[in-house]
Amino acid sequence: MKRTIYTSEKTEKRVKTSENMLETQNKTEFDYTYVDAIARIALYDDLKSAPRITKIEPAGTTEYIENLTVTIYEQAKLAGGKIPYSVIREVSENFIHAQFREIVVSILDDGNTIRFADQGPGIQEKEKAQKPGFSSAIEPMKDYIRGVGSGFPIVKEYLDDREGSILIEDNLTSGAVVTISLVAKPTPALSTAATPAPIPLPRFQLTDREQEFVKYLYREGEARITDMIELGYSASTASNTFKTLEEQGLVEKLPNKKRTLTPLGAQLAPTL
Repeated sequence: MKRTIYTSEKTEKRVKTSENMLETQNKTEFDYTYVDAIARIALYDDLKSAPRITKIEPAGTTEYIENLTVTIYEQAKLAGGKIPYSVIREVSENFIHAQFREIVVSILDDGNTIRFADQGPGIQEKEKAQKPGFSSAIEPMKDYIRGVGSGFPIVKEYLDDREGSILIEDNLTSGAVVTISLVAKPTPALSTAATPAPIPLPRFQLTDREQEFVKYLYREGEARITDMIELGYSASTASNTFKTLEEQGLVEKLPNKKRTLTPLGAQLAPTL
């Protein structure tokens, strides 16, 4: 009887050890030397119009983080923002923990609020993440970031000194949303990123084709009729589909005749 119990416990320990090894292996299988993903930066003039979308293309990790940081900083500064490059860099580097999955950065409040969203594993210990010394960085990441748990504490101290704020939240389905701001009450964004308090969506009965159009605009930012023709749709089908989506308030037509998602459409797209 004792031998049976011993064997069972030993087997259980062996299974747990195998699971832990597999989990560690999965973490290190990711190629941290290169980012094969597109990041999107959404610059909002206000929430009554669709944002201007800028894409950061795949690149080596060091170059990718630099391109992302510089673009966010320059766009926020041109909009009137005062958040320094070093603070933006600290938060941008944190995307490595999410393996750069589905990055969306929203710039609001004349550049003084920046919201960083991803669909990685999320940040479980949100309070601890803002204290020095707490870090989930593994060795392959440390070629590109310090990995000693100093990033968020540096950002928090800077913002606290200027009566700003940092807020860490869960994204809608998975991942994290980090909002840094120099204004008293940051604007909640209706974007491809999550919002602190999402506005309840009305029920939409979209056809498969309409969903595909919304998903395409979510990925690409904007599109012409010709873009949809290249995907195999006829001109009349593309035009009618866009018209239906416009009537539902999910898509709007820009002066250059391209279509883009409205804030409502951008909020709906990740749920499709």
